Amino acid sequence: MHIALRAVHDSDLPVFYRQMNDPEALHMAAFTPKDPADRDAFDAHWARIRASDDVVRAILADGDVVGSAAVYGEPGEREVTYWVDRAYWGRGVATAALRALLTEVPERPLYARAAADNAGSLRVLEKCGFRITARAGGFAQARGGRSTSSSWC
Repeated sequence: MHIALRAVHDSDLPVFYRQMNDPEALHMAAFTPKDPADRDAFDAHWARIRASDDVVRAILADGDVVGSAAVYGEPGEREVTYWVDRAYWGRGVATAALRALLTEVPERPLYARAAADNAGSLRVLEKCGFRITARAGGFAQARGGRSTSSSWC
């Protein structure tokens, strides 16, 4: 499977919206928007992202849009984030996409956060050279209560 990144197109947004509303993926991510099904909020969020100086990319697997990856935030505090369609979990897509993103954005340090029990995402971060720096608790919208997250650098 060939993994590539490209700029986000308008036609990607319905794919991202569908992915963001997968109950299992939401639970795994834990720290999600208050109401992922609110299409107006979703569209406003993506409009802000695409108008910013952040690096935002669609993830392609053999030419099909299967997720998104980004680097966002203020210099010195920038974070990576990614979302991959559940049908592609465990197939190396997130790792390949994050590696490509890290090559495209050479600035360091870069940070990441993930739910402490999201073993797949934690493994992706580790494979891409991130190391855990802290753990913290917070309200996890998708789980309706507190959850623990890991911070990575």
